[in-house]
Amino acid sequence: MERLLETIETLCQDKSLLPILDKVEKEERLTFDDGLRILETDDLHTVGMMADYVKRKREGNKVYFVVNRHVNPTNICAISCKFCAFGVTKRSSVAYELSHKQILSMLSDEIKEVHIVGGLHPEWDFQHYLDIVRLIKDTYPDTHIKAFTAVEIDWFTEISGMGLEDVLVTLKEAGVDALTGGGAEILHPDVRKKICAPKTVATRWEEIHKLAHSLGIPTNATILYGHIEKPFHVVDHLERLRRVEDESPGFFAFIPVLFQPENTGLKKQVKFVPGIYDLKIHALARLYLDNFPHIKAYWITLGEKTAQVALHYGASDADGTIIREKIIHDAGAPSEVGHSRDFMVNMIKNAGYTPVERDALYNVVRVYN
Repeated sequence: MERLLETIETLCQDKSLLPILDKVEKEERLTFDDGLRILETDDLHTVGMMADYVKRKREGNKVYFVVNRHVNPTNICAISCKFCAFGVTKRSSVAYELSHKQILSMLSDEIKEVHIVGGLHPEWDFQHYLDIVRLIKDTYPDTHIKAFTAVEIDWFTEISGMGLEDVLVTLKEAGVDALTGGGAEILHPDVRKKICAPKTVATRWEEIHKLAHSLGIPTNATILYGHIEKPFHVVDHLERLRRVEDESPGFFAFIPVLFQPENTGLKKQVKFVPGIYDLKIHALARLYLDNFPHIKAYWITLGEKTAQVALHYGASDADGTIIREKIIHDAGAPSEVGHSRDFMVNMIKNAGYTPVERDALYNVVRVYN
């Protein structure tokens, strides 16, 4: 590893990155200004090599994936966000509500993780959501349920009249093993009010994840990038997440989600996002979030090939098979709607890494040497 650090220093084109490299070597925490420097530099290769160094020091040559299935019980939503192409009113011609039979038809014993997110249905009570969780857990007891965003959790407190802790405890008792990381978008209020004003505010999002962690419910965290945000907002987002994990540990992974503008209210405001920005976001996340176990290369928004490259820029998780993802694809994502286990294994191997199949809690299922 020392030789790798020497190689990075020798090849470095932007000498202003050398103090950051020194911190990486000494395992010192990066500052806000360091984060801005990483996003502003043109020396992508040095940034990538530093992130890859950190990833390899943690995980060696391993890259994780899971056999998972997305279930979106309804697209009917009580709020409307500018960036969203998924949520509709009940009167919409494309509105839907999945029955229990339809939900079970999507699942099988092979699936290790069920990922559940959907609209904030104005007529469903909290019990309806609990019934969906219990249905899946009773039918597939060995499958982990990663369910609901902090925005949905906040909604459950409103429709049930229960306190936040009681809602989380009730969900855990029903069978929820972990929370998803959605709803974070951009946590800085200046951007948040422009792209998702009706949503749960940043401080509440943070509160929900901290409390979930304290109750033994692990979670993920996301960022929605590539719209109207500036580098300052990205680093601010990471700073907030790092602080949450410091105060109440429990995050498994950080997931950069590239914004898909098609069919959204932000389409005319968004310019082309170059691949260099995707890679910087992933590398910065690995370097800045020193207390997060994993950074994901979310192929749904990146596309499969860019996701492979992101594995060389700090990402140690390729997410999973993600069968029938709907929310991102409704916004125009050009990637496939799902992949097989064999595809994920080959995608990771062809990127030069060792595929490790996991479950939702990062227990190893199989290593594909």
